[in-house]
Amino acid sequence: MAEQKRDYYEVLGVDKSADDAAIKKAYRVLAKKYHPDMNPGDAEAEKKFKEASEAYAVLSDPDKRRQYDQFGHAAFEGGAGGAGGFDFSGADFGDIFGDIFGDLFGGGRSRSRSNGPMKGANLRTSVRITFEEAVFGCKKEIELNVKETCKTCNGSGAKPGTSPETCPKCGGKGQVMFTQQSLFGTVRNVQTCPDCQGSGKIIKEKCADCRGTGYIAMKKRYSVDIPAGIDNGQSTRMPGLGEPGINGGPRGDVLIEVIVGRHPIFQRQDFDIYSTVPVSFAVAALGGEVMIDTVDGKVIYDVKAGTQTDTRIRLRGKGVPSWRNKDVRGDHYVTLVVQVPDKLKPEAKELLRQFDEITGDSLNAAKAATEQEQHGGESKENTTEGKKKKRWKL
Repeated sequence: MAEQKRDYYEVLGVDKSADDAAIKKAYRVLAKKYHPDMNPGDAEAEKKFKEASEAYAVLSDPDKRRQYDQFGHAAFEGGAGGAGGFDFSGADFGDIFGDIFGDLFGGGRSRSRSNGPMKGANLRTSVRITFEEAVFGCKKEIELNVKETCKTCNGSGAKPGTSPETCPKCGGKGQVMFTQQSLFGTVRNVQTCPDCQGSGKIIKEKCADCRGTGYIAMKKRYSVDIPAGIDNGQSTRMPGLGEPGINGGPRGDVLIEVIVGRHPIFQRQDFDIYSTVPVSFAVAALGGEVMIDTVDGKVIYDVKAGTQTDTRIRLRGKGVPSWRNKDVRGDHYVTLVVQVPDKLKPEAKELLRQFDEITGDSLNAAKAATEQEQHGGESKENTTEGKKKKRWKL
């Protein structure tokens, strides 16, 4: 009795409503997992590979998929060729097997690259700024090694008086096609031409100044606008100043990472600023004014009488501007720390003792409590002794 075939959608692990991209992606995963070259001598893996390939050959073909959805496996009974009597003709396995064989034999997959215009690569650099410069923004000078068009060859890379020639290997297309033998026959793959690197041109006599690259590296200085509100580790972009484009494409960009220095007083969290301000004992007890440093300068704050240490106050709108809208700012949170004097003159000590006497006598509180406990203990002991004597009299 013939073995019952599994549903093709179930084999690939996709829904019946799956689009072509989802079907292709699912098959790519299974093909790499169960390919015989990845599992030498594993009959079960080979069986699953053939099953997945058969499912993909049907579901990737619009006509075959329509027939399968209507009639199921019966639509292909009696087909000739292929594995297990199934006809694989017309199935497009090229780019999938190209990926697989690239991983197996080429140390990674080879992707074809268009020889049309392509944007150049981005350049990255960094700049150091102060805390205040990050808050309010600034201008900084940076120096970059950039590639400029060689004036000797006008960017062609060829020796003056000569011109680049059409690549004989790819015929100027920038791509070459090669074939590989697979389990199902010959597979065609396309990759970037190794001789011209996809440009379609070969330079036989290179320019002596640029060595055939068409560009000369040189140092250039640029002025960078650092936006207000930028934070440590964030980057700003200068478009069109990066690496030259390929085949007439635009230049890349320059990305400048900002490194913000530490501040001796302020700390930042998002758009808020935090700091600590010392308050004298007298100001904390009686109330009074203290001077607070902010990024906008010094401000006077009226401390309420009886303020305790570690009290946090909020200065609205004294924080960091938003990067997107400099008119919107965070807040500045200040922690008030009451300072205890460590050096007092004799007169000050006497006045402080007098102050303590009329505000609770805390200096003698422990002594008084100890004495009271001792007196209480003696009274209790006397009472016990009296009871004993009384009992003895009885």
